Amino acid sequence: MGKNINMYHFAPIDIFSDDEEFTHQEIDDELTVTISEEDLLASNHLNFEQKHAYNLILETLLLNKSAAFFIDGPAGTGKTFLYKALLAEIRSKHIIALATASSGVAASILPGGRTEHSRFKIPLNIEKNSTCNVSKQGNLAKLLRLAKLIIWDEAPMSGKHSIEAVDKMLRDINDTDLLFGGKVIVFGGDFRQV
Repeated sequence: MGKNINMYHFAPIDIFSDDEEFTHQEIDDELTVTISEEDLLASNHLNFEQKHAYNLILETLLLNKSAAFFIDGPAGTGKTFLYKALLAEIRSKHIIALATASSGVAASILPGGRTEHSRFKIPLNIEKNSTCNVSKQGNLAKLLRLAKLIIWDEAPMSGKHSIEAVDKMLRDINDTDLLFGGKVIVFGGDFRQV
């Protein structure tokens, strides 16, 4: 007895009470993801098929169109190299691009990568009618509305219900019936694994 909580020098309870500041921090974090010189120059080293996909995705994004792309190929075919080139190009223009993957290992390879469950708040035990835990007025929804490109590596490992839940959530927070809320989304992975 005789002790006071102030003796322990804890951080103030209201450390994140300013939602506006927290939102700006999340957005700033995405806008300041480190872009390596190697990734910026990667577009010069893409093979013919990679360059075709790269140009098509960039054109769609820069024309403010929405689309879903599928990058299919077994390990070692350059999918991650293509993703890094796309992320570097988009982010160098100060446009928010989100990198996500089904596993932490795959997410850690992508600059600024996060797992799908972390990024989209997908339930761990997803079922047919499950929804993502993203409030339409929340900070994550604000970030997702600003994002122009979403790259989702290892998408075949995610399962149909996860992808459908993200589609529903993006449509809801963007107030549109467009596929994936009108975003440009790139699904990648080895579709022969499923």
